[in-house]
Formats: sequence, C-alpha cells, structure tokens
Amino acid sequence: MLEHDVRSADGTRIRLWRTDGDGPDVLLSPGLGAVPDGWPELPTARVHSWYHRGTPGSDRPADPTRIEVADHVADALAVLDDAGVERCVVMGWSMGVTVAAALALRHPSRVSGLMLVAGSPGDSFAGVLAVPGVPPEVRRLLGVAGATALRAAGPLLDGVLHRLPVPNLPLPLVATLRRFLRHDWRWYFTLALALGRTPPLDLTGVTCPTTVLAARYDVLACASGVVDPVAALPQARVRVLPNTHFLPLEDPRVVVEELELLLDRVAAVERVLGDDVDGPLTPRSRPRA
Repeated sequence: MLEHDVRSADGTRIRLWRTDGDGPDVLLSPGLGAVPDGWPELPTARVHSWYHRGTPGSDRPADPTRIEVADHVADALAVLDDAGVERCVVMGWSMGVTVAAALALRHPSRVSGLMLVAGSPGDSFAGVLAVPGVPPEVRRLLGVAGATALRAAGPLLDGVLHRLPVPNLPLPLVATLRRFLRHDWRWYFTLALALGRTPPLDLTGVTCPTTVLAARYDVLACASGVVDPVAALPQARVRVLPNTHFLPLEDPRVVVEELELLLDRVAAVERVLGDDVDGPLTPRSRPRA
C-alpha cells in the first residue's frame, strides 16, 4: 500500500493511501477516522482513500471551520486527481456515505457507480438509537447531545482510551482498534458534529448503478435511514443484512461480492451507452491506460 500527501483545494495537507491492485479504480470514502485496516481487502480493484482532516496523517485546516461536507468532497477530488482518475466507482461507509453521496450529486461525471454501506446520506444523527416508537427528531437531538458531551469529555477520553489495552482479537481487528483508539477525541467529535449535521441529501438525481448495504442491528445508522433515500432510484440494489454498524469487519465477504457485482453492473451500463463498445465486458479485465 502506498501513502503520500496531497494538497486539497483550500491548501490543507491530506494524507492519502492507495492499494497496489491492478483492477479498476475505486474510491473509498471511509468511516470517520477509519484506517485502511478497517476495510476488507479488495484484490480485484485499486482502492484510493484518505485520512480525514486532523486525524493521524492529515493536517487540521488552517481555518478550523473547513470541515463541512464540501471540504471532505474537495479532499476526495484531490485524491482522485492525484491518481489521474477521471471517473470511478465510489464506496462510502458510515459517515463516509454522506461524502460519497455528495460527491455523486455535485460531480456526477466523476462517479460511475455508488456503494453505500451502513450510513445515511446526510442527517446522520437521525439514525442513531433506532428504538421503535422514537421519532427521528428525538433521535437527532440525542445524537447531537451525545456527540457534544463526548467532545467536551475529549481530554478524559484521551487519557483513558490512549492507554486502554487492546483485547486478543484477530490481527486485522487489533491493528484497526489500536490505531482508532489513538484519535484526539475532542477533534474527532468536532468532525462528527460538523459532518453529522449535514442536511438530508436528495438522491433522486443519482442515475448511476447504486448498491446499498444496511445492517439490521445498527444502532448508529438505522436500516430505514440507510435504505429509504435510495428507494426510488432506477438502478438501486438494496440488501439488509443481519449485522451491526461494523458490517465491513463482520462480513467482509459480502462487501467484496457486492462491490464486484457493482463493477460488473457499471461496465454493462457503460457498454450499453457506448462508452466502451469495443472493450471487454467487465472492468476487471481492462488494461489500465
């Protein structure tokens, strides 16, 4: 895996990472503060992603208010431009779904397909604590209040979580958890509040092939909040799985299979539209220019 720095549109230094795969290019909009170890290996794709502003590897912006969804979209474009990728499938997980969806809406020419995993496109706090009978307005208030309280407790969380021993788990989970616990928690919840307050995004303008994976037992992004925004899309494939919010860690096989299927759907659409009339059927068999 390769890591190096790029400058986003506002000059903020962003650390990107890229896998060595020789398949089609795929952009991963990660869960907030997630590290590469937290996503399943995708051997049939070359994955591009980045570390969020102010999380280990990337700088905080000079203007601390530059952490809205538009700023994260600019970071995503900087990652694609650095690799010379004009158009590709975009995946999003958790709050990264908001960024992926915003990218598809604002720059549709850059997004050939969309995969949204365990996250709602905007209004993230309305999906927390999805207890039957609790309306979204109450869940939103609880989510914002909880994140605000955790931001205030950031120094205390640092003192505890930075020293917390990592349990005996499979190696990828150990690496993921160890790096995740090292966050500056005041800044982490500052990012969460800014991104989580993004208004609901209307996806009716999205026309590319779309796949949505929702988790039935997700207490951070209720299944209805994940599925409902794409219900009317003409090319949406939806699966509700018996998992929690950490679906990519719990069932990586499903994530890989669904991505491969989405890549094939994208290739078929582009073939029909004449984008690749003389080329092979699936992007995994295309030589990169």
